[in-house]
This record gives sequence, C-alpha cells and structure tokens, in this order.
Amino acid sequence: MPELPEVEVTKLGVAPFLEGNTISKILVHQPQLRWLVPDDIQLSCGQIVRSVTRRAKYLFVNTDPGSMVLHLGMSGKMRVVDIGLPRKKHDHLEIELNTGKKLVLNDARRFGSCLWQAPDQAPLKVLSSLGPEPLTDDFDAKHLFDMSRGKLCPVKSFIMDNSVVVGVGNIYANESLFKSGIDPRRAAGKVSLKRYRLLTQNIKQVLARAIEQGGTTLKDFAQADGNPGYFAQQLLVYGRAGEECDTCKTPIRSKAIGQRNTFFCIKCQK
Repeated sequence: MPELPEVEVTKLGVAPFLEGNTISKILVHQPQLRWLVPDDIQLSCGQIVRSVTRRAKYLFVNTDPGSMVLHLGMSGKMRVVDIGLPRKKHDHLEIELNTGKKLVLNDARRFGSCLWQAPDQAPLKVLSSLGPEPLTDDFDAKHLFDMSRGKLCPVKSFIMDNSVVVGVGNIYANESLFKSGIDPRRAAGKVSLKRYRLLTQNIKQVLARAIEQGGTTLKDFAQADGNPGYFAQQLLVYGRAGEECDTCKTPIRSKAIGQRNTFFCIKCQK
C-alpha cells in the first residue's frame, strides 16, 4: 500500500507536469472506484492547475473552481505520459493537459478514489478528523504525550491512528519504534514524555529519509513505459522476522498488532 512517503514522492513527480498548465479534458473510464467519481470534477476542464498539494495520503489537483482529491488506495499508481499513448488495463482516470501530456490514475483493486472539494464547501468527511502532518511543527512530543494519556492501546496502533498523526504507516511505525527503543506492544499511555520526544524525532527522520530515497525515482513518473514503482528502502526491522537484529544479534520477532504485521527486537525495545 502506498504510504505517506510514496504519496509525497508521487506529488513531487507529477506536479511539474501539471502546475501552470491547463486541463483540456477529463476522461473517467471507470467511475466506480472506492466511491463514485463525482461529475463535479469536470468543473476543472479549461482551468489552470494552480498547484498540486498533499494532505495525509490525499493529493489535491487545485484549480479555481475546486480541487480533485485523489487517493491511491491499496494498489494505485499515477504516471504522466503522452496523450496519444494507448490506455493500459486498469487506467480508470485520465486528466489531459494542453501540453500534450496526461496524468493517468491506474488502480487494479479500485480502492483508490477521486473526490471533489469546492472552496466554499466544508472539508470532505475523509479529511475532517485528520491529525497533524508528521513533518510539521504541529507534530511534537507534547502532542503525542497529551493524546496518549489514559490510552491502553499498543503504542504502535496509537501512532498509526490518523486522528493522532497522519501518514505513519506500518513500515514507518515499525522502524521508528525500533530506532526509539520502544516495544510496540507497550500501552501508549505508559510511554513517558522523554521517550515520546525521541519517538517524534525518529518518526520525522524515518519519513524524511524515505522521501529522500524516493527522490531517486522521480523520473519514473514520466518514463516511456509510464510505470512508476515503489522505491527501495533500507529497513532495520520491517519484514525481517527471524533475521538477526543489526544492533544486538537477537532474532527479530513478529506479531500481529491491530491486524498488521509488527516486527521488533525484544532486547533493544522495552
């Protein structure tokens, strides 16, 4: 599943082709994605793309009448190709530009979405209860500490809750907790402010590093085959069950927490 760094890299990859250019046509080949694609997105036709922005894992293609709000779901990808290039299987949405290029949303499982946000409307329901962005000053140790008081849920589930902080997906929660020496099974309310300071710092570093690594793939969004993929990452614990911990050589363990695979070192994480 694309997580926040993949979505941020997608934004960085497609924005230069959209911003400042005019949308000439929007083709909806499959309107039934996670939700029905609204007809209102056609209001962007003939409009200049003012900016491409991100909130959590949603991308906003912003025009004066409103914004197309795009989500990649479980398997979605975006690419920028020439308008004349034939459609591929699972190409559900095409946004054609006056430059001869088009932005294509491909989603085999159709868990992605395209919604519409008008400037004078209340925020979409999916956006209304989101927590702060992890790479901003709004996300700090005091925020985590205050929100965690009295909570008995595992700290890993807590930091993956989008109402607490957005974009800390499974991979990045595992890696951040390991770097912070915090057992992912520990109750969120039992983690001290001092340890939340370290965890906040590591969440920011892990996500920023992932985005930096993804920067090497920006050219993939406009290659001839138009097939951007996930970028390689250096992972300390995620997906390494049974392998030796790089720090203490203890075998890394795995356990399901909140129906998500969790990887940790019982010696390094307390």
